[in-house]
Amino acid sequence: MAPAAASMITTAAPYAVGFLGAASFAQQGAIGKYNQDVNNRNALIAKQEAAAIEKQTEFNLAKFDKQFLQLQAQTKVATLKSGATLSGTALNNLRYNIEESKIQKNIIEYNSKVAANKKIEEANFAIIKGNIAMQQARIAQLGTITSTGSSLLKMKGII
Repeated sequence: MAPAAASMITTAAPYAVGFLGAASFAQQGAIGKYNQDVNNRNALIAKQEAAAIEKQTEFNLAKFDKQFLQLQAQTKVATLKSGATLSGTALNNLRYNIEESKIQKNIIEYNSKVAANKKIEEANFAIIKGNIAMQQARIAQLGTITSTGSSLLKMKGII
């Protein structure tokens, strides 16, 4: 290789190393931000799903109440139609139905809260994963800065 070409390569090499280091630094930051954004979006979706579960529970409870009122009305009509009065066993059956309806509503609400809380935890975990992805990108960027600086110092003969 001619001395002029070697000199030009030696002169250009630090710029190339610096450019590649800067490009790598920027890419690592972009990847970290992208991964964080993806996880933040996943968190948002999980929170929306938790809200949807709560709305569905309201609907299910309203539907349950409607069906329960129909059952109670049918029980009363059947009792009265049979010639019996709403006392004794018939009244006990209506009271039993009320107690059972309270238990069923509690079960519906409990299951809904468990499902919604799972979604909230899923959202929290996604946010944590996003923060970790960003921290990993920053660590990689620090590694790039260190490596690039070390390479430049070696080229200059300082190290």
